Amino acid sequence: MRTLDACPQPNLILSFDFDGTLHDPAGTPPVPGEFFEEIRRLRETRGAVWGINTGRSMPHVVEGLIESRFPFLPDWVVAREREIHFPNDFGRFLPHTDWNKRCEKDIHKLFKNCRKVLKKIRHEVEEHTGAQYIEMDGEPAGLISRTEEEMEWIVAHIAPMMAEVPELGWQRNSIYLRFGHRNYQKGSTLTEVARLHGLGTAQTFAAGDSHNDIEMLSDAHSGYAACPANAVGAIRETVAARGGLITRASRGYGVVEALRAFFP
Repeated sequence: MRTLDACPQPNLILSFDFDGTLHDPAGTPPVPGEFFEEIRRLRETRGAVWGINTGRSMPHVVEGLIESRFPFLPDWVVAREREIHFPNDFGRFLPHTDWNKRCEKDIHKLFKNCRKVLKKIRHEVEEHTGAQYIEMDGEPAGLISRTEEEMEWIVAHIAPMMAEVPELGWQRNSIYLRFGHRNYQKGSTLTEVARLHGLGTAQTFAAGDSHNDIEMLSDAHSGYAACPANAVGAIRETVAARGGLITRASRGYGVVEALRAFFP
């Protein structure tokens, strides 16, 4: 699988969350063919470069591309909401080394400095909920709750604790929460991708459906914003507040609707 023909002078950046925005595991195919038709059209008529901006790890992104029968690769991928990757001529994704190394260095430094706060958070969560506190390679800390309602309770109760360390943030998707550095999330990485292509926020479109898409859908990081009909309430509010588009269709069909509305 290769990318589309190179875009000699990019004029537009298109950023899409994957699960729940483009990808529907119950769909046949999981990503509608009309989406790829729109990408081809916008490449030819608008000089668009496009990418996946997701919480998935890079191996899981590749699995998703294969499962969803992508006819061509995205021009870039943001994995784990912070790592930037570009495909080479052979279809292999290579890291944007400077950004990714700086990101990991800052995150690990942050986590060394906030052990006490994370210990307090872990105690609060395990004392009062049935959520699981997790630590693993590449993911310094995170939470998995039993229900979305439980996660709402957790978020409300840990926010005051996290105020002790301003750089400490989180990315949430449904019952999953990943702690991280506030400076590295879907929005900041999207802005970096745009910079690498010589473009600014005004030339950037973003579509997402869950809490970890909030930064990327803010006007600080995207000039155009949309969410599908299945988006969570917080995302719908974010998009509506900035005059973006909440589509009538869900998931990939909602994305197609948004692309046609913004770029007819």
